[in-house]
Amino acid sequence: MTMATFLVRADTLVVTWADTTSTSFPTIWLRDNCPSGLHPQTHERLLDLLALDVSPVLSSAQLDGGNVVLRYEDGHTSHMPVALLSAHRPGHPTADAGAILPQLWRAEMTAAVVPRHSATAILADAPSLKAWMQDTAKFGVSIVDHLDDRTSAGMEVAQRIGFLRETNFGSTFEVINKPDPNNLAYTSVALPLHTDLPNQEVPPGYQFLHCLANEATGGGSLFADGFAMAEDLRNEDPEAFRLLCDVPVPFRFHDGTADIRVHEPVITLDRSGRVVEIRFNAHLAGIFDMPSEIMPDYYRAYRAYMAKTRDPEYRLTLKLKGGEMVVFDNRRVLHGRDSFDPSTGYRHLHGCYVDRGEFTSRLRLLARDANPSKAA
Repeated sequence: MTMATFLVRADTLVVTWADTTSTSFPTIWLRDNCPSGLHPQTHERLLDLLALDVSPVLSSAQLDGGNVVLRYEDGHTSHMPVALLSAHRPGHPTADAGAILPQLWRAEMTAAVVPRHSATAILADAPSLKAWMQDTAKFGVSIVDHLDDRTSAGMEVAQRIGFLRETNFGSTFEVINKPDPNNLAYTSVALPLHTDLPNQEVPPGYQFLHCLANEATGGGSLFADGFAMAEDLRNEDPEAFRLLCDVPVPFRFHDGTADIRVHEPVITLDRSGRVVEIRFNAHLAGIFDMPSEIMPDYYRAYRAYMAKTRDPEYRLTLKLKGGEMVVFDNRRVLHGRDSFDPSTGYRHLHGCYVDRGEFTSRLRLLARDANPSKAA
């Protein structure tokens, strides 16, 4: 935004912009963000904030091209880019290309309308990668098709985003019916809707399930928008919603080599009250240990959310085919499976995870590369 005028006060620079709005920049903020206090290559802070007065005294300001030259009573001079001041106005969080608002969905999300993108295009060029990632972030789920018939094909798409998330199941995992399983996913039984690994301190972000074969009778993949279910519960039963946000419950996975557990709520909100994470997995929920006086009300709330996971009003059903991969936000979209009969055919999915931080980082880099002049 273009700077129109500015007013110098001892403890504040007041900028009036071309659209007639004004912004007050405290001098401590101006000194803290002076470009001279950053390392020239890494752009990390070198300035010792405690070396400054709590309110440095601003003596003058002068516009010089794309910079404002600020002079202070202690002799320091700053060359502050107007673009920096415009992009980081106090009270106005910086635009974030990685922050894509979720569009909630219910049963209207069908196999025919779920976002679908070609693996060939995603692997070939940045615009296709960006379009697919934006759709996946917006809806929490997408399908990538035309993958090669090899286990590494899905990983290659995931690695276009960033590093794979390693868990106690490894960097990748095979969803097949196998003897002596340590997880219900490795059986043929039905799996109710759930999120993966809520027992982890930070559950995995985006999950990639590449279908290599799905010839058995049954075995349809189920999905539901956990955010939509949470928002409907907030509207229908505010007290139940509050309990699921406020009361932590135990989640635990344990086998011969691991015992991983946390206490966290089913629903996590950000500071603005927006739902940002769901942890729901009845198979990995531990023994509830909240105070007995709130336990009956908590069970009622927990059952209310569980009932929504069984309601067809929220359900998306996909019968994945060989060469298709479903990608979804594991901390938003619940997933499950119909039972299948392994005697009728082979079913094999190959999976991996990429954390949300890697995902949003790639979106920001793609936006920066598309608009270098707007990089901040």
